[in-house]
Amino acid sequence: MIGAPGRATLTAGLCAIALVSGSNAIAATLQVEIDGVEPGGGPVRVALCQGGLSEPFCTRGDEAPASGGRALFTFRDLPPGAYAVAAFQDANGNGRLDRTGLGLPLEPYGFSGTVARRARPDFPDAAFALQEPGAAVRIRLARALPRR
Repeated sequence: MIGAPGRATLTAGLCAIALVSGSNAIAATLQVEIDGVEPGGGPVRVALCQGGLSEPFCTRGDEAPASGGRALFTFRDLPPGAYAVAAFQDANGNGRLDRTGLGLPLEPYGFSGTVARRARPDFPDAAFALQEPGAAVRIRLARALPRR
């Protein structure tokens, strides 16, 4: 028979095991492939968004050097849900998507989902469902305006 202190230790240990094994069951991996990367055009930046496409909703991101016309990213340990990916090639390395005075992007950019090349999409247009064990998304970068 286990005494009260031993029972508490056993219960804590079982809870820890349940949390660890349970966390694996609800984690997903997202592979993001970016095509249309311009040679010598600076790093590619991606943002993973939930609930919207503005900065407060895009809390995870990554950067990779441009090479061979594409870039690959992996986001791990994501809870299943609705996500969108926004990407751009940072041609001048300033960490932001440069725009004209009218707001048109000057650097190659793209979004996940069924997004047309018009204004910034709504989250539902760019969103996809991420379920465990994971998914793969491909985004093609394009320019809104010809290269200057």
